[in-house]
Amino acid sequence: MLEPTLPSGRDTVGPRLRRNVSGSSGALALPDLLLIERARAGDSLAIEALVRRYSARLFRVAHSVLLDAQLAEAAVLEAFLAAFGDLSRYEPTGKFAAWLTRLAYQQSRAQRTAARAPLPATRETVPAETDAVSESVRERQELEQAIASLPEVFRTVYVLRVVEGISGIETAASLGLHETTVRTRLFRAHRRIPPETALRLRAIPPLLELSQERAERIASHALAQLPHASMLTISAAPP
Repeated sequence: MLEPTLPSGRDTVGPRLRRNVSGSSGALALPDLLLIERARAGDSLAIEALVRRYSARLFRVAHSVLLDAQLAEAAVLEAFLAAFGDLSRYEPTGKFAAWLTRLAYQQSRAQRTAARAPLPATRETVPAETDAVSESVRERQELEQAIASLPEVFRTVYVLRVVEGISGIETAASLGLHETTVRTRLFRAHRRIPPETALRLRAIPPLLELSQERAERIASHALAQLPHASMLTISAAPP
């Protein structure tokens, strides 16, 4: 049975979807269970709600593999297209968030393999209005670089467990690993990060954030490339 997963505390829903569902509880307040059923029936608002709910997580896992914001954005979009283009592939016995994350992880690894070369870390350009803001930006960049310096097999586990904050069981399902492997890789990642850096990583807001501009672009491109008619070919009873 599908678990009624509720949205996380991070608000990744944009203003356009809020306007579309104003006046009712709408898609924003619905658990995954109902949104998935509506998405199977071709409800574009349900699809958009799920895209926005999980874009930040998928972006983090994609960035942990590719170390490039633009490539990570492309991988997230392809993962959503694969997911909502054929929702029949989703097994209700598993957690939907983990299934989506695994699609993004696989897409990212495929892109990295196709590139056939190490990818450099890139940083979002953030305007600094004051010295305090500038210092905050520099600190975030330093900490993100510390994460980027980890080997990929440790880095992706670290991002999901520490930055995204999901459980070891869900991380294992997201990456197709045994839970023991996740624990081992997280332990080894911790050993490579100096204790003072680890404390700073836990003290500031989540790193590798998905900008509002990227979130809007992913949502709009996903919906534009998922015709309503294609959703209707998926056999599922409406909620």
